[in-house]
Amino acid sequence: RMWAYTVGFTVLPHVGGFLGWFINRKEIPVWYEKLKKPSWCPSHKIFPVAWTVLYTGMGYASYLIWNDLGGCSSKAAVPLGLYGAQLALNWAWPPFFFGAHNLKMALIDILCLDSLAIGTVCSWYRINKVAALLMLPYLGWLAMATCLTIHIWKDNPEQKPAKSE
Repeated sequence: RMWAYTVGFTVLPHVGGFLGWFINRKEIPVWYEKLKKPSWCPSHKIFPVAWTVLYTGMGYASYLIWNDLGGCSSKAAVPLGLYGAQLALNWAWPPFFFGAHNLKMALIDILCLDSLAIGTVCSWYRINKVAALLMLPYLGWLAMATCLTIHIWKDNPEQKPAKSE
């Protein structure tokens, strides 16, 4: 029976990630590819592979925390609450960036996400060091994604709609 919890926690992050990709996938060739990006920007083909690995690691790590704290106990409220909040901001980024083309909101989102993800790892470290370590690749990727979002926001000023007389 525990395997069902392990699978459920591990798969959960993929749900929002997949939905974000599925809903916004047509914007990649139409809009994203035309944006000015820094030379170190990874190919768009790398992102699904990276997110699959990262979501799997963070999902399994969340299971370890849940298990170590005895399920949905009062002790789990803060560590899993931080995790849930950062996951929600993670899932919110693609609609801001790809869906609304709102680079400023995407930047605000990812900066808040960074803070919550760091808070998650710090709170998890005291509970389960392996879970915290499983989140480190995610923090590294978020650092790159944050820098990329900053560059794209700076290098692609939002177009103001023309005023109609």
